[in-house]
Amino acid sequence: MNVLSSIKSDQIRVLLADDHRMVVDMFQLFLTDSAGMSVRVAESFDDAAQILQAEGSFDVVLLDLNMPGMNGVAGLKRAMRLNDGKPVSILTGNTTPRMMQEIMATGAAGIVLKTTPLRSLANAIRFMHSGERYLPMELIKTQAMPASGSRQGNLTDKEMDVLTQLAEGKSNKEIANELQMAEATVKMHVTGICRKIGANNRTRAVIMAKEMGLV
Repeated sequence: MNVLSSIKSDQIRVLLADDHRMVVDMFQLFLTDSAGMSVRVAESFDDAAQILQAEGSFDVVLLDLNMPGMNGVAGLKRAMRLNDGKPVSILTGNTTPRMMQEIMATGAAGIVLKTTPLRSLANAIRFMHSGERYLPMELIKTQAMPASGSRQGNLTDKEMDVLTQLAEGKSNKEIANELQMAEATVKMHVTGICRKIGANNRTRAVIMAKEMGLV
């Protein structure tokens, strides 16, 4: 029987790669039995790559950032190519703001913490499967708020000005007129805001910024 023939058409197919066996077993058990997903597991990046090459793309791939063979962002990029553009995310116990920026800048579907409650893990996978990018609120706050406690965090003064205008529902052209800058510059700042906050569009950026108290 073909491996895929027994999978229901509406099941989300997940590839979970992590060298911590206890984490893998716990996540696989919950996602299979309680969330109704089809889960394949691997204990190294090479194993995950072989599965992708043999079985084709999965709906969502989760990769441990520090497992054997992963090589950080380089492994992430390779997995994204092997998964034919479908969501690939990072699974990690912890990450720095700089590494988080690098991960999201590659176009990753998100970052999932190993401390994530199982029900939230299933929801995160569904969220990424729907085409959204996922970041847990604790990482978003870390990204937006520096150690000094400054309100604007890693956003520049210009980005904060643009974000404030975005929150008022203004278009790029209106913001350009208001802030006396080129429309292309406004677009560049909007892109920077979305990248730093972890949003995939301007509307989501405003929602997340409000949740963080930035606007």
